[in-house]
Formats: sequence, C-alpha cells, structure tokens
Amino acid sequence: MRTQVGIVGAGPAGLLLAHLLHLAGIESVVLETRSRAYVEERIRAGLLEQGSVDVLTESGLGARLQREGLAHDGLELRFGGAGHRIDLKGLTGKQVTIYGQQEVVKDLIAARLAYGGPLRFEVADVAVHDLETDAPRITYTEGGEARVLECDLIAGCDGFHGICRPAIPPGVLTAYDRVYPFAWLGILAAAPPASHELIYARHERGFALATMRSPTLSRLYLQCAPEEDIAAWSDDRIWAELHARLARRDGADQVTEGPILQKGITAMRSYVVEPMRHGRLFLAGDAAHIVPPTGAKGMNLAIADIRVLARAIEGFCQGHGSDLLDGYSAKALARIWKAQRFSWWMTSMLHRFDGGDPFEHKVQVAELDYICASRAGAMTLAENYVGLPLD
Repeated sequence: MRTQVGIVGAGPAGLLLAHLLHLAGIESVVLETRSRAYVEERIRAGLLEQGSVDVLTESGLGARLQREGLAHDGLELRFGGAGHRIDLKGLTGKQVTIYGQQEVVKDLIAARLAYGGPLRFEVADVAVHDLETDAPRITYTEGGEARVLECDLIAGCDGFHGICRPAIPPGVLTAYDRVYPFAWLGILAAAPPASHELIYARHERGFALATMRSPTLSRLYLQCAPEEDIAAWSDDRIWAELHARLARRDGADQVTEGPILQKGITAMRSYVVEPMRHGRLFLAGDAAHIVPPTGAKGMNLAIADIRVLARAIEGFCQGHGSDLLDGYSAKALARIWKAQRFSWWMTSMLHRFDGGDPFEHKVQVAELDYICASRAGAMTLAENYVGLPLD
C-alpha cells in the first residue's frame, strides 16, 4: 500500500491529524495496535481548552461536543477549609469544557469511517524504516499477514510507550524528564458531582480534585504514594479521605457518594523530547511530551501539536516547500514548554511533598492567598488554564 501520510496511533492526536488532512485533500492511513473498543472506552483526560473546542468545532466535529459537553466559566481553589472561585470567563472571556477524551475519539472514529478513510485496528509488529530518506516505510502485520505502507511522511502519534520515538537513533533527541514523588488515585463514581465546577483542594493530608464526566458521573482524585497498592484502598477508605480533604470550614459536605465504577493510580511526571522530528518522522502528543494532569493540558497539547503539524503537512503536500515542516518542532515546543511550566506550577502549589516541610507549606498557602486576592494573580492562572493562544 502507498499513502501520503502514514499515522501510527489512533488516539486523539493521530485521528485528528487524519481528519484535518482529509479536509485538505491529503491521503493518510492510520494504524493502531489496540481494538476499536479499547480506544473508544479507555478513560483519559476530560477537559478541553477553548482553543481545542474551536479546532474540533471548526473541523466539523462539534455537534455532540456542543450538545453534551459541560461548559465551565470558573473553578474553585479550596484551602484552609474555604473555597475561592476563579472567574475564568470574567477574566479571559473564555471557557473550558468537560468532554471526555474517549468521546473525542468516538467522534473522530465515526467521522473517519463515514468518509471511508483507512483505519486499521489490531495491527501488530509495527515498525518505521528509512526515516532519513524521501520514501519512509511502515511495516506491520494484519491478520497474520506482513504488510508494507510506503509514505511521503510519517506521524508518530502512538503515545509515550509507542514505537516511533524509540525508533529515532540514539543521540538525536534530548529528553527532559521529571518524576514527581507522588501519584493520583482516581475513581469514577455513579454519583452527582461535588460542584458544578472543578474543585482543586490543597489539604495537609494531600491534594484532592473533584471533577465530573456528566451530571451523574463524578471523577475524583486523591494524592497518594507512587508505590501505593490500589487493593489497600477500599471504597470506604477512599470516600473517607475525599470527605476529609474536600471538607469546608462551615461544615457543609459537597461530596456525594455512589458506586465506584473504576479506580486506578496514575503516576505523575513531566517529560519533553527535542526536537519533535527526525527526517520524515514527526512526533506529536504523548509521543513527544507528558505533563502532570494538574493543569489539564495533556489532550489539549496534542490538539495544538496537530493543528501546527497538519498545516505544515498541507503546505508540503501542496507544493509550497518544507519551511513549515522544518519549523514544526520549534513552533510546537514553544507552547509545550509554557504548558509544562503551568502544569509544574499548579502541581507544586497544590500537593503535599514528602516530609511535610512547614516552610514549604507556608509558601504554598501564601501563593494560593495571592492568587485568590489579586486580579493579576488570578489572571495568570486563568489565561493559562483556558489555554494560551494557539498561534
């Protein structure tokens, strides 16, 4: 088989790239090792910046998003038992929207299949070759048969554990990595959300986050140790800890309990590789960078990468030269590092670090006090949270 762009990975990055290229009249083939059911059902990030909503809507993917997404005008910072609302829309004129990553993936897959774009699930033995030539290849196995996909360009959208980044020769990439000394224990519960907006809570026992997936599904998180055994966390223990960390000084309890449908532990790290290109291979999304989830930037960064990469590929395939492709990595990284800074800042401000250093605790509280009392401080948080400009 031959195509203009071979795309490895059917997550939000790979599928959105294929969709944007289709709109520009550019052929692509998407390869995914997992099943369609797996990629449509795995629970991941659920908050879209205003710019991400705009990209999806402008590309014809906004119907269900506009109908089912939960638009939020603000968020709450809770510390010392009191809540402080940050008016995102009042400060920036923008909103954020709760709409699960799996829902974005479902919309993208439905669109891809509707126009007949090649989308291969459950392929195996995927490998990329001849990256430094004008004719890169992807080899893979489908239904027990070895296949070759000849391309003009390859997009590595296969996530942090994918095959594309490791295929780049040693010494080409520089990796920047930070692993945090804590993790998140997350649950999905059949219970009404604690609030109609997100609550970010700093507590002496550790961080907690109350968010949602729908008016009847709550998504809640607790800071825990990275080596924590999920089996040691009974439902009763989880609810007791959520009640404690999200407690209000006035005694009001917003946490509504319900059956826990899913639970798991998520490691926390910051990771970036530079450059995001080697020859005719271009990395995007989690294949190139990871952010701690505190700033809600993971899926949004992938969408921002793809917006830049799709325009660069369009220019190249339409005969306008390689200048945009050559500038892809630097342009994407400029925004990625700003999002990394914001995610690191939010994480450092809200989590309890090992040892419970009293000085660090006082500094964190002072930082939160400043943000909530200063319009300039609140603006800094708000304009980063709703998303910096895409251009």
